[in-house]
Formats: sequence, structure tokens, C-alpha cells
Amino acid sequence: METIAVIFGGRSVEHEVSVVTALQVMENLDPIRFKSLPIYIAKDGRWYSSDSMHDIESFRQDKLAQTVAAADIVHWDPIPDSRVRLESQSGSSGEKHNWFKVKNNSSNIREVEITAVIPALHGTFGEDGSLQGFLELTGVPYTSAGVVGSAVGMDKIIMKSVFAGEGIPYVPYIWFSREQWELSRSEILQRVEEKLHYPLFVKPANLGSSVGISRADNESELEHAVEVAQHYDSRILVEQGLLDPVEINVSVLGDEIRAQASVCERPITWEKFLTYEDKYIRGNFNKGSGQGREIPARLPEQTTRTLQQLAVQVFHAVRAKGVVRVDFLISSGGEIFVNEVNTIPGSFAFYLWEPTGLPYRQMLTQLIDMAKASVQRQQYNITSFDTNLLEKFNGQKFSKR
Repeated sequence: METIAVIFGGRSVEHEVSVVTALQVMENLDPIRFKSLPIYIAKDGRWYSSDSMHDIESFRQDKLAQTVAAADIVHWDPIPDSRVRLESQSGSSGEKHNWFKVKNNSSNIREVEITAVIPALHGTFGEDGSLQGFLELTGVPYTSAGVVGSAVGMDKIIMKSVFAGEGIPYVPYIWFSREQWELSRSEILQRVEEKLHYPLFVKPANLGSSVGISRADNESELEHAVEVAQHYDSRILVEQGLLDPVEINVSVLGDEIRAQASVCERPITWEKFLTYEDKYIRGNFNKGSGQGREIPARLPEQTTRTLQQLAVQVFHAVRAKGVVRVDFLISSGGEIFVNEVNTIPGSFAFYLWEPTGLPYRQMLTQLIDMAKASVQRQQYNITSFDTNLLEKFNGQKFSKR
């Protein structure tokens, strides 16, 4: 049986959403082929693991401290190694650790051999390429986009630059840094109002789940929105708003070789924009669908095909991998714009795949198999070669110039 590490939590404002996504993943892994190793990253950045982390009750506010205190501390070296060391905080390997057969190195440290990793983190330090860089160093297959794809998918400013280069439609925008705002507020306000018109949407460059996003209908609201956004990131994005837009979401599943699009989804709670609660509470996040979603979206057949084709184009343009969700805006005049791509979508967007006949369990198995195949293909790359360059210096000392 293969051990799949599911990494979740993290130093992110989307911490709690990540916990829900991870619990869904662990519940839906094929129990005949896989067993899950929960690796929980606390808000302070420490890594823990315990069998109790398969249960949402362990993460309730009144129980989380107890859960962490009783859990093993996770040690994982950034070297080519699939072994994770679990260190008991109690100082002994008691019965609570019998949920895995592991190698005993000492009385309180055990090793678990990992087959693959499912990153189930959302937002900073998990979806932005940080974790992916670490996993690249270990050589362990993982199911999300790589370092580049994750970073591009997280940074809305870089993402739009990629869209521009690939001819992918996006709404007009400008961006500026927190420091520029502090030094040149009036000039930035003038530039925004010259290039764009109200309503506007103000966003931190690197966040998701609608956190830190505000709508502005006048200059006073714009200033306030920027003040909010700058608390979440050092770069701020101001986008042109659309009047009476329709939001459509499409998931894409694939790798470097092939990709396919899901059915379309229309969140029907859209008013000014979808809030955190709209996305994860009113939309029945535990099941992935509900009164907040129209699946499949009732759209003309040609529009559906266009959205699906664009979603696949976005997937390859940002160098994504695994399962992503591409969010679109359709103007009242029928123009289609790509809003953003989410490289680790909440619930892995499984609810967009089940209508196609792909159950969540089977989708997770495909993700793991694709991750392992991707690592196999990377082995064809030459990453080092022998050279006598250093011997040519013959003890020569280097001087400053």
C-alpha cells in the first residue's frame, strides 16, 4: 500500500479552507491502494502529524491546541529522500503511533516512506511555489503545479503578463507597490482614474478566497480599498469592473502532455463580488455544490466550448499541472475575460468533474499517477556533469576586484 502525504494548513489567511480541502482528500483516497499521512502546518509554520488529524473535530478551536500537543513533530530534510521522520513529543513510541508501520531509529523517532504528496494548501507559503520548491528538492512526486506554475498562478500581476503574451483576454488593470502608494498617493489615484473607470476592484497581488478584495465606486472607496489591500501584500492590483457580469468557473485536469476541461459552473450568489462566505459557506463547501452553484451552467453550446478551450490554454500558458480552476467573467455584451487561475482550488473542484463521470476518488488516483509519471519524465533531464574546472585553479587565491 502506498503512503500519500497530504500537506495542509499553513501560514495563510486561507488556513481553515485548506483544512477542509485536506480532510475531503483524505476521506476520498482509494483505501485499497493508498493510506494517507496527514501533515498539518500550524499557523506558526511548525509541521505536525497524527492519526486524529483525519477528523475535523481535532481542528475545532477548543481542541486544536490539544491536538497539536499530542501530535508528532514532522522532520523532512530538503534532500533527495522520500522518508519523513516523525518525532513523538511524549518522548516514547507509544500505542498512539501504531497507525503506521515505520522504521524505528530511536525510542521516539520513526520514519515513514512517502510515495507522493498531495499539497492541499491555499494561498501564501503553499500555493505560491514555496512548498513546491521544497518538494522539488526531495524528489518526491507531488500533485500540484510546479514552482513556476504555482508562482505565476498566485501572483495576479505576473499572471496577467503571461495572459498578455499568450493573447488571453483579461480586464484592464494597473498595479503599484505599497511603497509607491505611500509616497505618491495622489499621482496613483490620478493614473487609475485616467486609465480605468468605476466600478473598480482592488486586490492584493498574492491572495485568494476574496480576502482583502474590495469594490470601489468612487475615489474615497478606492483609497479605503487600497488601505485594506496593502495589509495583505506589498503589491496592489486595481482592475476594471464590469457592469452586471456573469462569473463562470471551469476546472482543468492534466499535466505537461495533455489536459481536459470540466463542465462549467456559474456561482449564482454573485452580486458585487463573491465573498469568502459565498465561496465556502453559502455554496455548501463541505459537499462542493449546493444552492450557491449552477452546475452545469446554462450557457450556449458555443460559449461553453470557448470557455473550455480558453481554460486549457490558460492551463498550459501558466505551466500548470494537476487540477486547477480557471475563473472567467462574461460582460453584459458577451465578452469573455479570464479573471484568474487557481492552481490548488478549494475541494480540488471535484464537483465540476463528477458530472463528467469522474468520481472524486478516481480523480485523486489520476493526480497521483500523473505526479509520478512527471517525475519519471524529469529523470531524462541532465542536472549535473563531471568537470575538472576547480582543479585548474591549482591553489590560486581569489582577490577582490
